[in-house]
Amino acid sequence: MKQNRNTSAPVVRLPPPSTRGIVSVEEAISRRKSVRRYEKSALTLEQLGQLLWAAQGITHGRFRTVPSAGATYPLEIVVATGEQTVTGINAGVYHYAPDSHSLTTEKPGDIRSSLSEAALGQQSVASAPAVLVACAIFSRTAFRYGARAQRYVNIEAGHIGQNVHLQATALGLGTVMIGAFDDEAVRNLLGLDETIRPLYIMPVGNPARE
Repeated sequence: MKQNRNTSAPVVRLPPPSTRGIVSVEEAISRRKSVRRYEKSALTLEQLGQLLWAAQGITHGRFRTVPSAGATYPLEIVVATGEQTVTGINAGVYHYAPDSHSLTTEKPGDIRSSLSEAALGQQSVASAPAVLVACAIFSRTAFRYGARAQRYVNIEAGHIGQNVHLQATALGLGTVMIGAFDDEAVRNLLGLDETIRPLYIMPVGNPARE
């Protein structure tokens, strides 16, 4: 992913997100847990779109689903999928565009196994049908807050992680928050600029039965 976007890249339009669910916030909090094993079943495009909206979607005006220091929004979400592990899209690396609620194709191919190796061999990354990665462009926040941006951006990544975890729980899905990985290896696999750093890996899928 480059800071200067490739506007000619193929785009996948996501279904509109839902703002009403059947699971309360309190229930989602009480049921939330780390899930590392997933069924082989695919996610729907609606489920993926809902998760991405929870992570960085637009709520009203230009504001998003998570608070951001000075509304600088330094975080970008990249998704890695396998072949038809999400219905309707091919294996590849995609970038989420909040303004249009769509995915832009970054590169074709299934990188989940390599991403798992970069995450110190954590198999949840290889087996999940979709892997969300929160990436930071620190300069967006540092422009206003200087050295304090390091703290603010990391706090914002935590907001995203909690939103994704609760949204996954409400959808009957499972996820786990991963911070242990080789930054440079993940950056290269996702095709990130040197100015963009991966902060959080979030594999998501249907929980495997015990």
